Amino acid sequence: MIDTISWLVSELFHGYVNIFIALSDPGAWLSWVVPSLNGTDLTPDQKQALARFVFYGGSTEFLFTVFDLFLTITIIGIFARRFLWSVVIVLEFLANWTGRIFAWAGLVMVIQQLMIVFLQRIFAKSEFSLSPFGIAITHDISWWAEGLKFYNALIVALCCAYTFVQRGHVRVDLIYAGVRFRVKRVIDMFGSLFFMIPAMSLIWMFAWFFMWRHLVTPKISATDKFELLMRKSRLLKWNVETIGFSPNGFDGYFLFKILLVSFAGIMFVQAWAFFFRSWLEYREGEKSADKFHDSDGVGDDPADLAVAPH
Repeated sequence: MIDTISWLVSELFHGYVNIFIALSDPGAWLSWVVPSLNGTDLTPDQKQALARFVFYGGSTEFLFTVFDLFLTITIIGIFARRFLWSVVIVLEFLANWTGRIFAWAGLVMVIQQLMIVFLQRIFAKSEFSLSPFGIAITHDISWWAEGLKFYNALIVALCCAYTFVQRGHVRVDLIYAGVRFRVKRVIDMFGSLFFMIPAMSLIWMFAWFFMWRHLVTPKISATDKFELLMRKSRLLKWNVETIGFSPNGFDGYFLFKILLVSFAGIMFVQAWAFFFRSWLEYREGEKSADKFHDSDGVGDDPADLAVAPH
């Protein structure tokens, strides 16, 4: 028990140290970004920076660094509720507008499906081109058809937090609906701390290395030690997965791995916002319910009234 407590205190302390190191020397883990975007080869130092980024992005050190940040915001918020409300507003704003933007992928998906039906069934075309911003994209019809799954993934991964903020998720209120206001807030805080945050942390840990295994070579494993990864970094290079399920099918499946990591990150941060909002509403009472809540309506009073209880 003493060893566990000692380890926990040590990791919490080193979390703050790691924050300072990361901010004071960003080149040690971000120097690979610009050359990669420009398509130039990475130097040995940049390869090591990429290896550090990959390793620490799914490490225990990163987990405790994030936890330290959460702990710091919570402690400040206990004494400065206006600051904590500002954090809630910013986080919910980001979730709302991410969802509002990427929800349009549903319309794009429908339009593309209609185009596929007309071109394939009526005009008997085997391929077609789109030229957004003057850049021609030409692929087989099967590529466009399989690509519809990507739009669906965009909506699921990037609109999930928006749905949560808007209270559009499914919930079973057998106990929750009948308890007092402050008891509901305690249940919400418990759920965010012991369900949402741990679940999103696990998804992130697995999805992080799953994503990088399809972006670089040699393959990187979650079990690789830091020293081994530094040795691998000498051979590290970009090798983005472009294999489809069919010869002419959609070949951007690495994007689904990126979306999985994005989903875990967005929902993890939203769990913070939900915890902070629940704590603030618990402290301030029923008068603070839905305070600063940016809710969307459908413009139809009966429909909005029907959705309100959820």
